[in-house]
Amino acid sequence: MSNLFILMGALLAAAVPSFAEAYVGPGAGLSAIGTVLAFVGVVVLLVVGFVWYPVKRMLKAARGSEAKAAKTPNDG
Repeated sequence: MSNLFILMGALLAAAVPSFAEAYVGPGAGLSAIGTVLAFVGVVVLLVVGFVWYPVKRMLKAARGSEAKAAKTPNDG
């Protein structure tokens, strides 16, 4: 049983990542930051497109029906 614990401890120690002491240069760093910002911008515009344009259509349709109701003569 103790061999099983030793084996499990060794596997656990091997699976835990250590620190990566790496250098990211300014070119790669700016490219990564630009990519992340572009992706966030695309997601924001996607949400705006799916939410704003249907709402805009509904408002335009509501205004159109109000304009038609205002143009019709009253029977009174």
